[in-house]
Amino acid sequence: MTATTMDRTRLGQLLARERGEFVRRTPESRRLHEAAAPHLLGGVPMTWMAKSAGPYPLYLDSARGARVTDADGNRYVDFCLGDTGAMAGHSPAATVEAVERRYGRLGGATAMMPTEDAGAVAGILAERFGVAEWSFSLSATDANRWVLRLARAVTGRPRVLVNSFSYHGSVDESFIVTGADGPRARPGNVGPAYDVTETSRVVEFNDLAGLERELAAGDVAAVLMEPALTNMGIVLPEPGYLAGVRELTRAAGTLLINDETHTFSAGPGGCTAAWGLEPDVVTLGKAIAGGIPIGAYGLSAELADRIWSDPEADLVDTGGVGGTLAGNALSLAAARATLERVLTPEAFAGMTALSGEYTAGVQGLIDRFALPWTVTQLGARSEYRFASPAPRNGTESYLATDAELEDYLHLFLLNRGIFLTPFHNMALMCPETSSADVELHLEVLGAALADLAG
Repeated sequence: MTATTMDRTRLGQLLARERGEFVRRTPESRRLHEAAAPHLLGGVPMTWMAKSAGPYPLYLDSARGARVTDADGNRYVDFCLGDTGAMAGHSPAATVEAVERRYGRLGGATAMMPTEDAGAVAGILAERFGVAEWSFSLSATDANRWVLRLARAVTGRPRVLVNSFSYHGSVDESFIVTGADGPRARPGNVGPAYDVTETSRVVEFNDLAGLERELAAGDVAAVLMEPALTNMGIVLPEPGYLAGVRELTRAAGTLLINDETHTFSAGPGGCTAAWGLEPDVVTLGKAIAGGIPIGAYGLSAELADRIWSDPEADLVDTGGVGGTLAGNALSLAAARATLERVLTPEAFAGMTALSGEYTAGVQGLIDRFALPWTVTQLGARSEYRFASPAPRNGTESYLATDAELEDYLHLFLLNRGIFLTPFHNMALMCPETSSADVELHLEVLGAALADLAG
């Protein structure tokens, strides 16, 4: 079933049916949404929450482990997991205990004072990712913003290089894509402060020749990249690609930043550890504090020495990053508990095995229905894409998007108790996900495809 061979009329009818079922099942979510709309921009607390296959978003009542319950009492197996933010599962017991102890018994969520937990978390991250010195923010976006400033400061170069259709949060320099007539702003880039083609360079993922060409200008402070693309579907590196990136960046005197915010799914130390990578900087956030807001960035010892010894780098006053709440006691207590007791190497092994079961099951459905799709696994996460062969870069993956088909599949799954993030066909496993959960997901997805095939 491609966009040209699929019965689009039938797809539209099925989508209308599922939207009607969604409305029937969720009257309380609808009531809450309508009541909140006069005072919330877009009717939601953050505008991306307006991205919904239904006519309004689901409202959360409760969540625990691999389950969420909406305001109408409908219960779902959660394969979205906060788009990675809840990869540890919802409210894992160890993290809850640490938060209650820090915020309740000890008191003091934020006091502009370091805690023992800060050093412990930094030590865990240093061991897992292999970069020596760490600092904290409130989101991975903030971590990315700050390390780009540090990269420009230490290299004296103005530009940043990213991969086309990559995603690094709302970092201004990253909203650039390749085009037939050269680099251009990514579609949907709202109110940019400046022309991104003046501040950034862009190449396709898996394109070493393009990277070498762009670095030759000598003005790139840092390459900011995911070791595997995730937000435009999972795109894996081809053999030798990441080694080539490291070789070219070193030769050009350009820093290499691995954004592991989503690729943390690859294992306890993300792709950096799993694939033996040697970045100058690692950024991450989301999952490491069990859903409590946090971001982190780690620097190689050599880079940390260069930055800290720079007399022009005011790191303790005007140049301080993250705001008053960055590195707060509560988020670091949560991160320590999550890393030490929840997202352990043993947990990752189980999550990855379940993801393998899911990936094999989806491949079986692709074969059964003769779909020109592909499914790709990255540790604990897996995603199918409406393209075959698998996209090898972000632009190819972007062009494989079929919004109507995605909405149908997401709503069909949702109406039968399977919750996916509205941005992806991604399924993420947490420590509480079970084989039965995976089996149910595959059963419902198979039913959706059978309906579509008629």
